[in-house]
Amino acid sequence: MADLPTGPREPRSTVLSVEEEAVIVAFRRYTLLPLDDCLYSLQTTIPHLTRSSLHRCLQRHGIGRLQDVEGDKPAKKKFKSYPIGYFHIDVAEVRTEQGKLHMFVAIDRTSKFAFVELHEKATTAVSRDFLLRLIAAVPYKIHTVLTDNGIQFTTPGAGGSAVPLIKEAIANGELFRAHAFEYACAKNDIEHRQGTRGPTARSRG
Repeated sequence: MADLPTGPREPRSTVLSVEEEAVIVAFRRYTLLPLDDCLYSLQTTIPHLTRSSLHRCLQRHGIGRLQDVEGDKPAKKKFKSYPIGYFHIDVAEVRTEQGKLHMFVAIDRTSKFAFVELHEKATTAVSRDFLLRLIAAVPYKIHTVLTDNGIQFTTPGAGGSAVPLIKEAIANGELFRAHAFEYACAKNDIEHRQGTRGPTARSRG
């Protein structure tokens, strides 16, 4: 006596792929940025993303409102005030039906300018190129980047950033070997600060 349901059992986008939806969800959970900021940041990676398709995607995954995702992150601490140009850079794993991808994210602590890229690998070369593209995309000077101590960003066991030593070696014309990411920091006069690997580096999907 009743019509059988004919729609999809699991609602899916006709515009976005499974991988693209996974990226959107991971980015929203990681950054906690408002809808329009998410749209602006993600359109470089997903050019066909529109405000309506982004909104529908977030609603499908139950994170249409920021208060719905606040529980995924620890309580926010009040950060020390910094001049514009202080970026947090991190890598988060995005798992999809097709496998694992790496989402590189950079967020300015003050302006909330966000930059994101998706890569199949998270190597030192990819990290370096991500930083160089970030520098080109940001319309102001980046003076500091904060990363964890993962191998994408520093030499394991180095005990801290080697950027000051690299800058000194460049100034003295010395031959040296350096981590690709830290060399890019030194060449662009960016201070590299390090923290321990935290929960934002864990897999997300």
